[in-house]
Formats: sequence, C-alpha cells, structure tokens
Amino acid sequence: MTPLVDNFGRTHDNLRISVTDRCNIRCFYCMPEEGVKFQAQEQILSFEEIERFVRVAASLGVRKLRITGGEPLLRRDLPTLIRMLSAVEGIQDLALTTNGVLLADHAQALYDAGLRRLNVHLDTLDRARFQEITRRDDFDRVMAGIDAAQRIGFRVKINAVAVKGLVEPDIVPLARFGRERGIEIRYIEFMPLDAQGLWGNKHVLTADEMIAMISREIGALREIPEQDPRAPATEYEFVDGVGSVGFIASISRPFCLNCNRIRITADGHFRYCLFAIEELDLKALLRDGSSDEKIAAAMRAWVKAKWIGHEINSAKFVAPPRPMYSIGG
Repeated sequence: MTPLVDNFGRTHDNLRISVTDRCNIRCFYCMPEEGVKFQAQEQILSFEEIERFVRVAASLGVRKLRITGGEPLLRRDLPTLIRMLSAVEGIQDLALTTNGVLLADHAQALYDAGLRRLNVHLDTLDRARFQEITRRDDFDRVMAGIDAAQRIGFRVKINAVAVKGLVEPDIVPLARFGRERGIEIRYIEFMPLDAQGLWGNKHVLTADEMIAMISREIGALREIPEQDPRAPATEYEFVDGVGSVGFIASISRPFCLNCNRIRITADGHFRYCLFAIEELDLKALLRDGSSDEKIAAAMRAWVKAKWIGHEINSAKFVAPPRPMYSIGG
C-alpha cells in the first residue's frame, strides 16, 4: 500500500497509541485536581481494535509504536496487548511511557510480554516538589519502579517537563542521577496542553537555558552527531564521556518540518499532530464493518492533509480542545 506521506513530503512511520485517558496522579500542567471527565469504557478501543488498527498502520509503513495514556498501566491486562502488538508483521520497535507509580508491580510482566523500552515521567528528585507537581505522594513508588525496571533489564529513559519558576532546582540533580544510573534524562519544554490554561511563554524553561545550567554545574555538553532528524529529542553527551541528556524543545526549536509521528487516542480518534484541532473518528470505521482498505484510505487522506506545523510562536496558534491526558502523551 501507499505509505503515509503528507503534502510536505514527510513520511509517517511512528505511531503513538493511547490505551486510556485515566491517570492516577494529577500533574497541574496536564489535569485539573478535581472534576476530570473520562471517557466511558465502551468508548475506549478494545485490544482487538487496537491490534487491527496497528496491522493496517504497519501495512502503510508504520514501524515504531509507543503505548501511552493517561497512565497506560491502569489498563487492565496490558501485557496481553504488548504481546499482540509485538507479533504484528512490520513492527520493529515498541516502547511505553508511564508515570512509574505502578511500574514496580507490572515491570516483570511487561518484560515477559516482550517490552524492552520504557520512558518514566519524573520531573524532580525532591519528594515535596513531586507532591506539589503531581498532587500525590507517590515519589517513593516511582523510584521503586525505576529500580525494578533497571534490575529486570529494561532500557529506561526519564521524561521531565521543564516549567520555569518551578523546576530550576531539579535540572542539574536529574542530570547527575542519569549519569549515575545510566539513564538518559529527556527534558521537555512546557507546552500549551494543560487543562487549566496555565501555559504561557514566560513559563517555558528553554533547552538553551537548561544546557547552560547543566554545563555550568556538571560539565560541558556536545551535540551527538548524525542524529535522526525526525526524532523529537536533540541529544547531547557529556564531553567527559559519562552519560547523555536530551531536549524536546517544541517551543524554542520547533521540529515540525521533520515530524514522522501520528497518534490514536484511547477513544479511537486519529491525529496527525499533538496540537491538532481536528481529528478523524477511526473508531467508527473500526466498528461499522469497514474494510482494512477503507481504513487505510482514510488514514492516508488524513495524513496527506497534515498542516505544516503547530505555529505555537505565532498569532495563528490555537490550543487543541483536548488536554494532554485525553490526547495521549
């Protein structure tokens, strides 16, 4: 079949799959503390529907999958889905992003199901600030999850959202922790995806600012040569040869022109951009008897119409109607 190519020549082979919009923490930049409305269970794609969608996507050239949420470990029997997706012909890479709260309980089952790569969301190594950010006192459980994952043999990365005026004390300690544990820390610039309208450019701690902080306190960084230009993170290594860090700089260094990612939400809506305003309801096609060919054609048409980029730094930008937890991380 014809691959997923848009009008700007970008080929899309990287799919992010949200398996639930539910979460067991309440990070202020993602979810309100109370009154969160989740999708009804019958609106969430079944494992069989997800597998079918992935098979169609793989036939269109998708090779990389990432399981997200909400918090994906809240989805019952998730290792079953991991096994199903690992067996899809054409899929070459499968990873999962988690907040780590339940990871110690599920890491072995996920590994046994074939998963090998994990990204754990952790913004701080300070327990009090962790509670301030997440509105939950689960820091020790997250650390236990990281310990368990490394002990079992997972390749672990840590994702840390950088909010100016809050996490400056955490940037360097996280980098040191990564060097000590052999974990790449990925710092993510604060993006306009919160549920409460808190975002503003003044709250963005930029990649350049973080690089300067780390270089000053730990040691010089250099950009790793010959990186995949389609990867969301720009990676740096320490000049002394111990460890690396990455920066997802969606605000200060937009990478839209190299984007190769597509998404499906937990309720079956297909998105060509994290910041997309409109979505394609693929759940309807998955449930009305449509053929794989019809689903593939709908996907190709939607990707072909993909915009050039989110334009966050222009007057044209409009925040997506869904918050991050509902879209999928």
